[in-house]
Amino acid sequence: MQPKAVARTQSPSFSPALRAALIGLMALSLVILQTVMAYAKPESLAPLAEKISPSVVNITTSTLVEGRTGPRGIVPEGSPFEDFFREFQDRNRGGDGDATPAPRRSSALGSGFVISEDGYVVTNNHVIEGADEITIEFFSGRELIAKVIGTDPNTDIALLKVEAEGPLPFVTFGDSNAARVGDWVIAMGNPLGQGFSVSAGIVSARNRALSGTYDDYIQTDAAINRGNSGGPLFNMDGAVIGVNTAILSPNGGSIGIGFSMASNVVTRVVDQLKEFGETRRGWLGVRIQDVTQDVADAMDLQTASGALITDVPDGPAKDAGLETGDVILSFDGVDVADTRGLVRQVGNSPVGATVRVTVLREGKSQTIAVVLGRREDASGDAAPEAGDEPEAPAAPEVSSMLGLTVTPLTDEIRSELGATADTEGLAVTEVAEGSEAFEKGLRAGDIITEAGQQKITTIADLNERVDAAREAGRKSLLLLVRRAGDPRFVALTLDGE
Repeated sequence: MQPKAVARTQSPSFSPALRAALIGLMALSLVILQTVMAYAKPESLAPLAEKISPSVVNITTSTLVEGRTGPRGIVPEGSPFEDFFREFQDRNRGGDGDATPAPRRSSALGSGFVISEDGYVVTNNHVIEGADEITIEFFSGRELIAKVIGTDPNTDIALLKVEAEGPLPFVTFGDSNAARVGDWVIAMGNPLGQGFSVSAGIVSARNRALSGTYDDYIQTDAAINRGNSGGPLFNMDGAVIGVNTAILSPNGGSIGIGFSMASNVVTRVVDQLKEFGETRRGWLGVRIQDVTQDVADAMDLQTASGALITDVPDGPAKDAGLETGDVILSFDGVDVADTRGLVRQVGNSPVGATVRVTVLREGKSQTIAVVLGRREDASGDAAPEAGDEPEAPAAPEVSSMLGLTVTPLTDEIRSELGATADTEGLAVTEVAEGSEAFEKGLRAGDIITEAGQQKITTIADLNERVDAAREAGRKSLLLLVRRAGDPRFVALTLDGE
């Protein structure tokens, strides 16, 4: 019996050069395919919108406003038409000129979103501030009355609670730190009172600061308008990475620059509001400013980083031994890049925690243990209000240097400048326009209390500090300047003197 022949398929023969070319072409095609898949937009956002919209709510607030007596706001007080409008209002009230107008209700609109099945709702504080009644409307049209659990004006976040018979649809927070510039996002809310609306865009920028101490905003070009306040900003996974809070606009409408408070800030606030009904932020108890390059040069620092302490009032830092002029290099093991980062880190730290603060003092670093207080309990934490600049006082002994004319403090000058009786230093009586001192904001009426991180009380002290800085080869002199009690460091160049 003859064995059966076995058919074999023979591979075509390729030359080494052709084989290498084919492999290269296949590799290039694979790279192109991966790139297209990575950057391709979804065909539609409808599935995602349908999934998350039941958790987004419209918020309507109602506030009782007292009625006004008299024609205020219609005509100026004392106007010849005042009597006419008063008679007109009296007739509308039934002729009783002494009757008090009935209170009226004022309403406002905003947005929010449910974060738990038992009815916790997040929105902006400014949406519900001062409201007597808060109504939550769901995507289905269902309405419930909400109560305020707690608010945080610093981050403009409010936590509400509604009671429902069954579990409510809700959304979860995502990691805002994972959001990248260019990532797709969608915003949902109640713009201009038009009802539920969805807009899409990208993350335009991160870590934006507006005006608050604890700001950390995501900037987006997704359309955000009035009424969107308090609504969520979603990533493509349907997680909330921001709370829509503000817009930058010359006319009140969207121009593609909107800001959402980052979810990593919001979650900490919400957790504290849920547990305590209020925020509890850590408090170090210092006034600080950024270490700029000229300040670093004046202090002979290698890098322009850290937070320079300008004042240490009564509080945790003073109790621990921190001093004016210390440069905070690290806080609780984390390097301090600038004041904004330090303020946020301190605020996020637990009240009562003992943290290690590393400072640079007189060229040497040392670590100091500080027991943090509570920021909300701190007294006198508000910065002094800005007022008119005091006029330069006259004085018999004056000296001009660094673009400044200064004179020693006297009781009379202290009184004129509103300084305390124990304030020591030199009063600035004149600042040369066009000088570096003028450009850096020094003005007549400022008080210089330190130069080269040494206290000064006389013009001779200032001259000695200038000479010492020059002999040390420093390019500038660091001054501690106080205005209305508010301190800051200013570095002035010594060149040309």
